[in-house]
Amino acid sequence: MTLRPLILPLLCLFLLACGSSQSKIDQIKANNVTAKPEPMTYEEALKDWRNNYGVGPIKSIELGEIDETLVASGFDAFDLKCTACHAPYKEKIGPAMVGITERRRPEWIMNMILNPTEMAKTDPICLGLLAQYNAVMADQRLSEDQTRAILEYFRTLKLENNPNQ
Repeated sequence: MTLRPLILPLLCLFLLACGSSQSKIDQIKANNVTAKPEPMTYEEALKDWRNNYGVGPIKSIELGEIDETLVASGFDAFDLKCTACHAPYKEKIGPAMVGITERRRPEWIMNMILNPTEMAKTDPICLGLLAQYNAVMADQRLSEDQTRAILEYFRTLKLENNPNQ
């Protein structure tokens, strides 16, 4: 008895078995994959800004009364590092800083200053600002202390104090 007549049917069975197990594997994978949520739009992120801490090292910050020493230090750091693109009360290459603490969490503000590259890749508010101003914020390599001082300065910028009104 020769094995030739049996080879073709055995080969077909083998190929069918492989194909069906592969399709079972694909089905199992498909069932186990969880869909990633759609990224939040800029408009949705603006509505939900109070829950956006940004991307970076600052996870939580407690703010108390305005610290005038920090304000002065923050003004100096802002004046030195930020005024090429930002002004307190008017738009330049980037947005005006007046009222920023009423539109963004303090953690978001500090993370934006400390980690602008990652924020520009993932944060929906930052992505919206990038689209609006067509400019990525430069990483000024500020320390957390300098950034905290700038935040304190920003806390003093109120619309009612606008010298341009």
